[in-house]
Amino acid sequence: MRYHRSDVVDRAITLLDEVGLETLSMRRLAADLGVQPSALYHHFAGKQELLGAVADEILARGRRSVEVVWWTDELRLVCAELRDIMLRHRDGAALVSMVRAQGVGAEEPVRRMAAALRFAGADEELARVGAHTLFHFVFGHVADEQAAGAEAPVESMDFRIGLGVILDGLSARLAPVPS
Repeated sequence: MRYHRSDVVDRAITLLDEVGLETLSMRRLAADLGVQPSALYHHFAGKQELLGAVADEILARGRRSVEVVWWTDELRLVCAELRDIMLRHRDGAALVSMVRAQGVGAEEPVRRMAAALRFAGADEELARVGAHTLFHFVFGHVADEQAAGAEAPVESMDFRIGLGVILDGLSARLAPVPS
């Protein structure tokens, strides 16, 4: 049977949830699909490219179709989406962080955060640093929850308060300086 790239990504997501990031390999995925490992290289240059596609797909599936008006609401939404989708998948935080660090995927949430900050009046440097700060905050919370083995955790008070602290700090940076 010939598989499309999307079929391979879908099965890789299922395997990620079943066996975890450490055990997910091109060989295991190929065996699960009933093909030779070389068949996967028709779609992906290697495991890192596959993992980038997996991360991008799980992030796309977690995107909510909500229109927000205020930049802080947009940032809260993106952070909540990112948190929820990483928690939904076994080793989700490790996957998203790894592919971002390797530059092979999972850039969309950070781009959206930076765009919201630029819309609010941030210069490029503040937009970049603010978006990365928010990403690392969300990643840190999810990594802690996943390391603790929490089953279907609910949004914690610490997460809401911490996110508010970061947004307050960004708001203070964006507020006009009194003359």
